[in-house]
Amino acid sequence: MADTTRFMDAALEEAKKAGQRGEVPIGAVIVFDGEIIARAGNRTRELNDVTAHAEVVAIREASIVLDDERLTGADLYVTLEPCTMCAAAISFARIRRLYYGAEDPKGGAVDSGVRFYGSPTCHHVPDVYSGLAEREAADILRDFFAGKR
Repeated sequence: MADTTRFMDAALEEAKKAGQRGEVPIGAVIVFDGEIIARAGNRTRELNDVTAHAEVVAIREASIVLDDERLTGADLYVTLEPCTMCAAAISFARIRRLYYGAEDPKGGAVDSGVRFYGSPTCHHVPDVYSGLAEREAADILRDFFAGKR
């Protein structure tokens, strides 16, 4: 459990950095063989790219590190339940395990919304673990949006 906490803490740090850049504060890290090989926060505004969610940016980085489009054996830690686009990218990348913090009843697609991994057209389903550092992840988002009002 100690490593799981350490990895989610790293994702929370990426979320905080994203918030400091004015991005929606979501962070992600990808772990392979017990080591973080990619870390990212949202970069949609910075890059003017709607696909630059933390998960997608981290998947791109991990693919470069491993020199492979398939991240079989890798685990992804993200602070918020992935949206449909990110859930699909996680599936296509063949991520082994998905750990996420806060649920996203409006935009999530894992345990909320469309429940992408339950679709018969989904070819790969990672093991999913939710609620990891849920309060901290939700607080980062809540504080960010409270500051916008």
